[in-house]
Amino acid sequence: MADSSPTPPVRLPADPPRDFRGEWTVDAQRRGDHAEHAGILRALPVAVAVPQDADDVAALARWAAEHRIALVPRAAATGMPGGNVGPGIAVDLKTHFGTLGRVDAERRTARLQPGATLGALNRAAAADGLHFPVDPSSADRAAMGGIIANNSGGAHTVRYGSARAWIESLDVVLADGTRATTTRGARDGHPRLREILARVDEVLAEQRDAVEARWPRVRKNSSGYALREYLRSGDAVDLFVGSEGTLGMVTGATVRLAPVPAARGLALLEFTSLEAAGAAVRRILPLQPATCEMIDRTFIDLVRDSGEDPGYPLRPGLEAILFVEMEGDSGDEVARKLDAVGAAMAGVADRVSLATDAAEQERFWHVRHAASPLIAKMAGARVSMQFIEDGVVPVDRLADYIRLLREVLARHGLPAVIFGHAGDANLHVNPLVDIARPGWREEAEAMVYEVAEGVARLGGTMAGEHGDGRLRAPVLETVWGSEMVALFRGVKDSFDPLGILNPGVILPLPGQRPLDAIKY
Repeated sequence: MADSSPTPPVRLPADPPRDFRGEWTVDAQRRGDHAEHAGILRALPVAVAVPQDADDVAALARWAAEHRIALVPRAAATGMPGGNVGPGIAVDLKTHFGTLGRVDAERRTARLQPGATLGALNRAAAADGLHFPVDPSSADRAAMGGIIANNSGGAHTVRYGSARAWIESLDVVLADGTRATTTRGARDGHPRLREILARVDEVLAEQRDAVEARWPRVRKNSSGYALREYLRSGDAVDLFVGSEGTLGMVTGATVRLAPVPAARGLALLEFTSLEAAGAAVRRILPLQPATCEMIDRTFIDLVRDSGEDPGYPLRPGLEAILFVEMEGDSGDEVARKLDAVGAAMAGVADRVSLATDAAEQERFWHVRHAASPLIAKMAGARVSMQFIEDGVVPVDRLADYIRLLREVLARHGLPAVIFGHAGDANLHVNPLVDIARPGWREEAEAMVYEVAEGVARLGGTMAGEHGDGRLRAPVLETVWGSEMVALFRGVKDSFDPLGILNPGVILPLPGQRPLDAIKY
């Protein structure tokens, strides 16, 4: 697999970084190990740096700034759109950065390093009846550094919000090697960070109304930089979260925790109309669901046609199924909440099934969980290729978005499975691509632009919870428009005037295309 990045080759100085005590290697095998990630892109780094601590990261940044060499921070590399691969120096922020600090049960916080996994954090917090409520599906493998970098979400984001809301403070290394700590509600951090924020404030001066007016009316977003949140809070934390290592490298964090719910119940709702499913979501949201997940007809047909037992009888003619989880302090409270869901669905859903028993809930969820192995089985010689996998639109445009995806896929003759977080109108798509077919790459790339244009018309973004990465950076202007992208660039230039932190991520490099670095 060749590296096809549009950036010119990076030339390393003969000598490794000064004052750097960690591992430094240009070994081909190690570089290859850091060239790929969980997504579909591949970019071979020129070297791999494994810092021992934050001082090592700072030394590396100073050296990279001196020689103008790109740094590509990465932890577990479970992120999808390529924000964790690049043609510069791969910076391993997992190997020596996996420490979990003390869980403060009284304050409901925990200290941690970016390489600590979400699964490890939740196991440590469980002793005090707490958890980090943002739950990407890769929780056992996903590192907190990536969750912070992408402003990750998950099934429970509809109730708890994305990662940004749960980050209290960050330790960062800035582009010039300065170490700084930033905490919510405090702008008295390092003088260098205050200087940078002053420049950001100058970039955004007189733009508050424009940002508020043009910001997508979506429930979650991990595209661009969080200008609206920063303008509302004044907290640098809001800018760093979701910035994918392009504004600074996170070396530590304090996160907030939430109590683990005492009881859960599940409503499974079936629809023969997309419009009815969309209307149902709008009725459910005021009831404060813990999840509002969806599988559409493509997903339902895949499970039904597999011949395997889905654990739940799937009737013909279904357009969508919603999985609505409710939480409470007791089983009785959850039962009442489920009854409220059932009442709200009168005349809307074709069938409502309620479960408070754990085994029955698992049986319902099995319909959703059955798909991953079936997708692999269904693919055959095709490749499940997630290149339009994270779009988000306003909730009242959910049905329109599903139709858009179906139309684009049908026009290009691609089978696919559509599912996702209906309560946030954030959908994931698994197209199955025949890579032996001439022109498949150009066709797939055309689909990225077609979906981006459609998402923009619907008032959404292409990244609800996974970030822009390298994959979606080239369509940033399609979605946000030139004026907003100019503000994003102003923020980036304020933090990283030499452009050494993850170039080509979020903001594209000249000539960059979505599938430049495709690994197939």
